Amino acid sequence: MRSNRRQFIHTLGLGTVSGLTFSPFIPRMANLNLEIPKLDAELVSEFVRVAHFDFDAVRKMLEETPNLLNATQDWGDGDFETAIGAAGHMGLKEMANYLIDQGARFDLFVLTMLGKTSIVKGVLELYPDLLNSIGPHGFTLLHHAEKGGPDADELHAYLQSKGLIETFIPTFKKE
Repeated sequence: MRSNRRQFIHTLGLGTVSGLTFSPFIPRMANLNLEIPKLDAELVSEFVRVAHFDFDAVRKMLEETPNLLNATQDWGDGDFETAIGAAGHMGLKEMANYLIDQGARFDLFVLTMLGKTSIVKGVLELYPDLLNSIGPHGFTLLHHAEKGGPDADELHAYLQSKGLIETFIPTFKKE
């Protein structure tokens, strides 16, 4: 028996849904593989801490524990930070570029500090409300542009022309 176009599309749609429903990835996602060991919280804290000032320690720790690359320190009250985030708000360009070369996930704050003007402007044109977003510890894009020095001078002026005047917004409670 020949099927018509409507039956074919209907069958294709049902096949796609059932394929997703019985996908081998669904049980893994639902279970979240809670048996996988987590990185030691003290090790993560130390890695993010030294990323504020000690490039050699960051390299050594990554050689010993590569999975630290995107590890996130929870400082409390919603203040999360990665090593690349620390390098970003401290203006450590060499460390930030090294971490990116290693595959670190970076954000608009790091790109601002690195002076990636066309990328940052493009994102802010698409999502203008990001102008007021805050990075680790409450540091703004303007702070990151200042930390970027001459490479970020154009971005600094651009951010100010858009109305950003704050470099720090004290939103996280430090007890």
